[in-house]
Amino acid sequence: MAFQRSVALLGDTVLAVGRGLRGGWRFRPQDLARLLADASARALPIVLVVNVLVGAIIAFVGAVQLTKFGAGIFVADLVAIAISREMAAVITAVVMCGRTGAAYAAELASMQANEEVDALEVLGLDAVDFLVLPRVFALLVLLPLLYLFACVGGLLGGYAVSASLLDLAPAAYFDRSMNALTAAHLGLGFFKSMAFGALVSLAACHHGLSSARNAEGVGRATTRAVVTGIVGVIAVDAVFAVCADALRI
Repeated sequence: MAFQRSVALLGDTVLAVGRGLRGGWRFRPQDLARLLADASARALPIVLVVNVLVGAIIAFVGAVQLTKFGAGIFVADLVAIAISREMAAVITAVVMCGRTGAAYAAELASMQANEEVDALEVLGLDAVDFLVLPRVFALLVLLPLLYLFACVGGLLGGYAVSASLLDLAPAAYFDRSMNALTAAHLGLGFFKSMAFGALVSLAACHHGLSSARNAEGVGRATTRAVVTGIVGVIAVDAVFAVCADALRI
């Protein structure tokens, strides 16, 4: 039943996009602006901090192993490829799921409990057009941009560890990193981020709008949105990995 409702929400969202393209969007511009601000500048510090630490961890593990073979310089390649292909997109999506996805679910569940969603429908405003679309747009647009900042943060974290453990010069580290980074790696991570943004926002909206109309329902909806979002991100990333391997990317 829950799967059917989630598929129905996805279909309703696609139809709402079509209606918006033909006849104009029904959500308020100020609502979209608020959501964009919350998922961009306000989310950037935590995204950068987490990805700097992830880059540092990858570099530390790689340095410990590669120095055994006298190949410490290849830590830069390891960090660049791991961050751009996998970790920046996945970690950023997980952070946004716990931060922004939870906020979306709690807000919509509270509106459901206070019968505000019913009031919108009485006024002739579809909940998908008015509430779901701006949230999907916000994460669909901004998660790829946050991914790019996450890549920069991961590279800087890797350099901090490489410089301290391996005495790598900045020119050597970043030259190896730029050589290792290809359009295929960055493109794969970028498209992953778009998919993750749509997944996290739809999961949050689904659980928020289908929550029970009480305080306990708000908490359960928030928890389910975060769990569904994180598990979904990992599952979709596995699908991307299989497809990338089949396409030799």
